[in-house]
Amino acid sequence: MKRWIFLIALALSSPALAQSYPAKPIRFIVSFPPGGSSDLIVRAIAPRMGEKLGQPVVVENRAGAGGMIGVDAVAKSAPDGYTLGLAAAGALSSNIHLYPTMPYHPEKDLAPISMLAMIPFFLVAHPSQAASLKELLQAAKVKPLSYGHGGQGSTMHLAGELLNMMAQVKIQAVPYKGSGPVSADVLGGQVPLGVVDVPSAIAHVKSGKLRALAVTTKRRIAAAPEVPTFEEAGIPGYEAIGWFGAVAPAGTPAEVIKRLNSEITAALSSPEVNERALSAGAEPFPTSEREFAAIIRDETKKWGEVVRNAGIKLQ
Repeated sequence: MKRWIFLIALALSSPALAQSYPAKPIRFIVSFPPGGSSDLIVRAIAPRMGEKLGQPVVVENRAGAGGMIGVDAVAKSAPDGYTLGLAAAGALSSNIHLYPTMPYHPEKDLAPISMLAMIPFFLVAHPSQAASLKELLQAAKVKPLSYGHGGQGSTMHLAGELLNMMAQVKIQAVPYKGSGPVSADVLGGQVPLGVVDVPSAIAHVKSGKLRALAVTTKRRIAAAPEVPTFEEAGIPGYEAIGWFGAVAPAGTPAEVIKRLNSEITAALSSPEVNERALSAGAEPFPTSEREFAAIIRDETKKWGEVVRNAGIKLQ
């Protein structure tokens, strides 16, 4: 009841709020530990946002539960533009299908501001396994194969299950704690295939120690232009990317969301931020708030189908 009273009062005062916003420091909650690509990007854009907004943007890390602890803190904050959050694909689109309960509803309790960046993945193989995706899929229909991924229910896991669903094969998923261990075990022959983020495997792909059979984006990537997309390799319509974006509590005034979107877009367009993001393995990808909302809806629908088809359940 108190939250509804607050929202009604906020709606009545939103024009005045938008004119005076911001009048105090802004908290930006990152739902992952310090040092990762998402954390680095937020820490790169925060000072630039603060300069333009005239108030400090303070970064706070709240990791845990696949990003849901930090996002829940945002969802339960006052919708006044002074608490923002970084949320990844899992917390906004796939976890709702993976977990029997969640502390917040991604669409009802959050207001999208902008996508921040996307992270492409490789399907990698030991060079002794297959020379192409077509050859791999032919082998998968006659012999057992497995792929390592960076965590149960992660986008890398779901990317492998999307391949199974679209190619009508059954390659067994093997969970790891991150892409680095997956790449190491594919290199050592302990697991024949891996779905890994590009930064963890690019050096091995360039050296020829790993073979990248395909990249999961719709277009080839600048870091490895020689690696075909899944569509080029024979799976039309395939796409699976990691992504993360900025959100606010539902009910945050539209004028405030628009202002934040503008400052985030400007910060991400900075050459220095762009360079830092790319060095961390992420490609800056600012969007409008409506575009980001549409991405969340589309991804939620797609991963729901994949999760149901693969029968994945997490506790």
